[in-house]
Amino acid sequence: MAKQSSSRSDDLFGPMFGTPAAAERTSGSAWLQAMLRFEAALASAQAGAGVIPVSAAEEIARHCRVELFDVGSIAERAVSSATPVIALVRDLTALVGAEAKPHVHRGATSQDVIDTAAMLVARDVLDLVIADLRAAAGECARLAERHRHTVMIARSLLQQALPTTFGCRCAGWLTALDEAVTALSRIRDERLAVQLGGAAGTLASLGTDGVRVVGLLAAELRLAEPVVPWHTDRTRVAELAGALGAAAGVLGKIALDVELHAQTEVGELAEGKAGGSSAMPHKQNPVSAVLITAATRRAPGLVATLLSAMPQEYERAAGAWQSEWEPLTDLLRLVGAAAAQARRLLAELRVHPEKMAANLALTGGLVMAESAAGPLMAGLGRTEAQDLVARLCRRAVQEGTTLRAELLADPQVKAVLSEADVVAATEPADYLGSAPAFIDRALAAHAELENP
Repeated sequence: MAKQSSSRSDDLFGPMFGTPAAAERTSGSAWLQAMLRFEAALASAQAGAGVIPVSAAEEIARHCRVELFDVGSIAERAVSSATPVIALVRDLTALVGAEAKPHVHRGATSQDVIDTAAMLVARDVLDLVIADLRAAAGECARLAERHRHTVMIARSLLQQALPTTFGCRCAGWLTALDEAVTALSRIRDERLAVQLGGAAGTLASLGTDGVRVVGLLAAELRLAEPVVPWHTDRTRVAELAGALGAAAGVLGKIALDVELHAQTEVGELAEGKAGGSSAMPHKQNPVSAVLITAATRRAPGLVATLLSAMPQEYERAAGAWQSEWEPLTDLLRLVGAAAAQARRLLAELRVHPEKMAANLALTGGLVMAESAAGPLMAGLGRTEAQDLVARLCRRAVQEGTTLRAELLADPQVKAVLSEADVVAATEPADYLGSAPAFIDRALAAHAELENP
């Protein structure tokens, strides 16, 4: 009999909604180690400010290693105080020597520890997310260049609209990914800040040394130094959540496009390693796109929870702050997983230009009606030209012909346009407008972002 696993859903579903790296960086151990990084850095900062002895800071730092602590025990004891920090501080204090005991966690409050740990965890995960988004953007740049002349039908409200190119579609993906990278990079580099305010945001227990300790702590952890403690100003968390949510939306859009293009009846795209079905062996499911969709559909609710937690009472919140921890962890993990899947999906994406051409021809050229009406307007006027093309489109449908054939046979058209004019007006590759220029602009902007 197989070994019995625990009952946590993560044991069964977790690997589908997280990468090993993202799961490791959002685990309980990762959070606990981030809290210990705060405690070690706090002691170091206070030693630098002359608040505590250097020897005490070194003793504390030596014991700020997650392997010395029982994560499960701390989690269980957290229930009695609505925070894991009290149990952590007690355990850390018990480990250090007598000289250092009075200086553990000096001047700090539980929220200082967890808020700073959240910033450290977020930074570690954002490094992964940004790297994967950049790689995915690189794949989009490659596809945009390679398929700049691969003509396909653009669709509006799920109906065939006008010709475009697959390269232009990829340029749209590319720009959105680059913007997500820019937003997340700004959050990581500028908005993740240290938290140190003490019990009521005044650092009263540190006397006049508080501001100096905050600066030294920020430098120690390479986090931004806030103007004032932000215990109940959750703007930083909201900005982080918003940027992650937007990135999830970008990834979800790409996945949705791939899912639609991979439908059997469309067949324009396929994943490099499509998945099978338990009941239908013939199926080739777009598994990576499906997993991206599943992960990113959960993101808006998590973002909403974090935004709803922004109004917090007075100097310290009663419940709203605690409500942030798990949604933020889940959001980081899910966006990390979606970014990694998108990187893989785009690197292995199979493009079928022949199916794009076949689908473009499905309407017998009716999608070129706008193009055909344009040159007729000079001789017939706007309204008459549009009405004429509309009649010819209906005739083509009724007779099973093409718009080009009907245009070439119509006396009114012959009086205005030559055969070459009609052919040019009904050639999809000649009605792409600024698509090539948009591809060039997207590629240039991407190159500038990658090589500022």
